[in-house]
Amino acid sequence: MKITDITPKSDGYFMPAEFAPHEGTFLIWPVRPGSWTNGGAEVQPVFVELIREISEVEELYLLVDGAHRPQAEAMLKDLPQEHIHYLEIPTNDAWARDMGPTYVINGQGQRRGISWRFNAWGGDFDGLYPDYELDEAAAAKMCTALGDDLYEAGDFVLEGGSIHVDGEGTVVVTEACLLSEGRNPQLTKAQIEEKLLDYLGAEKVIWLPRGIYNDETNEHVDNVFAFVRPGEVLLAWTEDKDDPQYELSQADLKVLEQETDARGRRFKIHKLPIPKKPVCITEAEAKSFTFEAGEDRREPGERLAASYVNFYLCNGKVLVPQFGDDMDGEAVGILAACFPQRKVVPLPARAVIVGGGNFHCLTQQIPLTGQKK
Repeated sequence: MKITDITPKSDGYFMPAEFAPHEGTFLIWPVRPGSWTNGGAEVQPVFVELIREISEVEELYLLVDGAHRPQAEAMLKDLPQEHIHYLEIPTNDAWARDMGPTYVINGQGQRRGISWRFNAWGGDFDGLYPDYELDEAAAAKMCTALGDDLYEAGDFVLEGGSIHVDGEGTVVVTEACLLSEGRNPQLTKAQIEEKLLDYLGAEKVIWLPRGIYNDETNEHVDNVFAFVRPGEVLLAWTEDKDDPQYELSQADLKVLEQETDARGRRFKIHKLPIPKKPVCITEAEAKSFTFEAGEDRREPGERLAASYVNFYLCNGKVLVPQFGDDMDGEAVGILAACFPQRKVVPLPARAVIVGGGNFHCLTQQIPLTGQKK
């Protein structure tokens, strides 16, 4: 059922934190030749490992169109199949976080999805591709497949990667993204904040100025900031004053040090380094893409928005991107200290970041509740 006449907050629903228990996770099989090198040949084995790790601890719902389902099934045939569910829902690309439903729950063990307006990270202003109709339709189909009711957010443009919540009333976003001209230019900052509070069932929005340098999503928050638990957070960081990320992270730190969350707590802040060496598109990678008309193109030498903050929390695990960088091990150690009750699983992410995002961008959690309706 689609709900258009009431907001989640007025209905008693709120968005739980990612670190809360999950029923499952959505992923979308990657095949878009303008996003993935050689039509997905390099990134698909990484997806197999993501699916292996996630399906060991929760349900895994894999969106794949009919034409590519045999390929996905063949590559996943050696994995236990009990917790892997195929959903034949076509999409334009594989970013489940951004095009999929954001889930909210209530105190009676019920959950519902939210369908935001999706315009490929900027629409006609600075969107990354013009053909996003299938992406726009996916959230409703995903909720229908799981038997969940759906709040329709109307024309309000938002992606799941542009919000983080602590499950206790606090929402964190970046000004660079939510105030960009390609999102909701007809709304003021105060009106955008009101929408967030009403749909996420929250009490306070904290606006970080910036995200990760050269992030083509207009600097999503999930690449620069994450909650460890209420009152405790991670911030992407560099000590290199010559790196363009330095000033961006400094600006965010200043806000976090001065702010309190919705319950009045000061933040304990952990600094998570970005890769020591910038991750850039190689000439071979650039030549392996096939772009459609109007699609954002990748060029040799282009710096990618590589960040260890773009990890994913599934039940009992932290799935951490690795870039073959000197900071890979340090990032794993920091996250292990932050999440002592979880297994930290480092996975190769080079083939993912060339697509523009990472593990958090690819996944969308489905909260565990007593019942669905």
